[in-house]
Amino acid sequence: MTWFDLAGLCFAAAAGGIVNSVAGGGTLLTFPALLAVLGNPAEAAVAANATSTVALFPGSLAAMAGYRRELAETRAWAIVLLVPSLLGGLAGALLVTELPAESFKALIPWLILTAAVLFWLQPRMMRWLRLGGQGEAPQSRHFALVAVFQFLVAVYGGYFGAGIGILMLTALAIMGLHDIHQMNALKTLLASVINGIAVVVFVAKDKVDWPLALWMALSAIVGGYAGAHIARRLDRNLVRRTVVLIGLSLAGYYFCR
Repeated sequence: MTWFDLAGLCFAAAAGGIVNSVAGGGTLLTFPALLAVLGNPAEAAVAANATSTVALFPGSLAAMAGYRRELAETRAWAIVLLVPSLLGGLAGALLVTELPAESFKALIPWLILTAAVLFWLQPRMMRWLRLGGQGEAPQSRHFALVAVFQFLVAVYGGYFGAGIGILMLTALAIMGLHDIHQMNALKTLLASVINGIAVVVFVAKDKVDWPLALWMALSAIVGGYAGAHIARRLDRNLVRRTVVLIGLSLAGYYFCR
């Protein structure tokens, strides 16, 4: 590996931290970059996945610091969704270290494409369904649906992770959380829980390339903290369009692969 390769990985990690704090999808930048350096065998792909998760995790924590105000406003939602996130992330990380990835990877573009389309249609769906108000906790009749969906998203997040932010934003929108910045804050918290438990599994299974992970983690911290402040200052409709664009790009990328 050359210094040019390392610089490229650090740039990908910083950009991934920014993208994750805005809408999710930073793995799309870091995972291919790591594959280009580590190679394409199955063992290298697992190492790239684990190293990408470890590298982006500190950036998620930095983004949480940038969303302190919004997190305080969504505490009730966090209480509902933390446990499914933790259990699902654990299950997904165990799957990726024990089972082949081919069958699940086939579903990735369909999951992300569906989420992006739903998020694009969310304002119309909110008017049609007449769901709850801004910042409300999920109503009791929605609790089971929210928890089950979040568990499935967390399994996917622990297994691979690209696009989990978009999936969570879609679910939060449909269930009645309107403010895009509050949604981003809660998404960042839950993604940190999912990735945090996945990091524990990957480290325990010795799947991480630590020299690369440490350099990339430093870059992701800068990107994550900066991205949280950038996202709060953007127009809500612009952020929404960005989320949809990232989702469609992710789906197109995986369809091509």
